[in-house]
Amino acid sequence: MLKFMLLIFNIVIFNSLIAQENGLNIYNEQISKSILIKENKRIRIKTFDGEKLTGRFKIIDDETIYIKNREIKLSQIERIKKHPLVMSVLINGSLYYLGAGFLIGGIELAILAFSGGDASALLLIPVALLTMTPSPFLIKGAIKSPNILKSYKSSDLWQYEVIEISD
Repeated sequence: MLKFMLLIFNIVIFNSLIAQENGLNIYNEQISKSILIKENKRIRIKTFDGEKLTGRFKIIDDETIYIKNREIKLSQIERIKKHPLVMSVLINGSLYYLGAGFLIGGIELAILAFSGGDASALLLIPVALLTMTPSPFLIKGAIKSPNILKSYKSSDLWQYEVIEISD
């Protein structure tokens, strides 16, 4: 049993030593800068056709990646950026909660204004409307899923290539 476990352990170690991953190398020769995005990481791309795709990508060959059930040639990519899931969840969640908070707060002020039964409604209604004003913009921002990371545009002389990464 010990020999079997040693054999399995050696195979796993050997496999991890010779294993190579693929990645997307984004480089700009003018400024001598290079960025590496490993396969299966989340990215957001925009093609020259105007199509925007976000998700994990797979590398098919030296000129093609697969994202969101679509094969995209590297020459079709206008812009690419990293899009980590943690950042998406934090930013979108914050925007949804802020939008809902402003909306509910404005509704509560309106209810309070009309339940008083006196002239306070005239003062509280404008405050309630002003409180609700940012909520649609915040919710729309969360739906659009903003990404504050730098994008690498082909128009700025960034080039994309598939490379093998050895660990």
